[in-house]
Amino acid sequence: MLRTGLQTALQMIYPPRCLGCGGLVEQDHGLCASCFAETPFITGLVCDLCGIALPGCSDSAVQCDDCLSIGRPWSRGRAALRYEGVARKLVLGLKHGDRHDIVAMAADWMARACPPDLPPETLVLPVPLHLFRLLSRRYNQSALLAQAIAKRRGMAFCPDSLVRHRRTVSLDGKSRDARFAELSDAISVRSGHAARLRDRPVLLVDDVMTSGATLAACAVACHHAQCREIYVSVLARVAKAA
Repeated sequence: MLRTGLQTALQMIYPPRCLGCGGLVEQDHGLCASCFAETPFITGLVCDLCGIALPGCSDSAVQCDDCLSIGRPWSRGRAALRYEGVARKLVLGLKHGDRHDIVAMAADWMARACPPDLPPETLVLPVPLHLFRLLSRRYNQSALLAQAIAKRRGMAFCPDSLVRHRRTVSLDGKSRDARFAELSDAISVRSGHAARLRDRPVLLVDDVMTSGATLAACAVACHHAQCREIYVSVLARVAKAA
């Protein structure tokens, strides 16, 4: 009764707010009806490697043109949202605005959208930040998402297995080829962690996939550690401009 009373008092002082627009809602860590309706969830047929939405329907796995032309160093990939509108606002709030309250909701979406048939022994690895960027931001948003997904799926969370040992420049506005060149050999498996990854499936987690260059660098590092299968999960996928 005391706990219920305290919760009621707190809700009167700090009523639940929509994570998208800040309006009043009934429960914490959620969206109002308007923001939820405008959230660009990825549904229907998707590329089996990057999770981008595709037209039509199919009973078998399909790949988008980009994945067919590039080739991806992972087995399957999924995204929960398209990177636009409400989704973009949530990602930027989590990434740059210390909005840790977004993690639980985002992880629920990502856990449901994860590649199908993930083995229970899968290790969940976040895309790493360079030390200087981590010190500046004070947290790794991909690690927050990865930890929450691992908890929901009952899998092991390995926050320190990958390291970004070379500081890369911002990838905003860069071409696909420039992004891949910038990330080449920038990420590796941390010393002493390769044995844990060997012969284990891994799930790489990031907030956004644009070209896939960062995730590719992580996947290559995992291949060097002789991982069994590599899967990818991102909160939002940037759609290629028509």
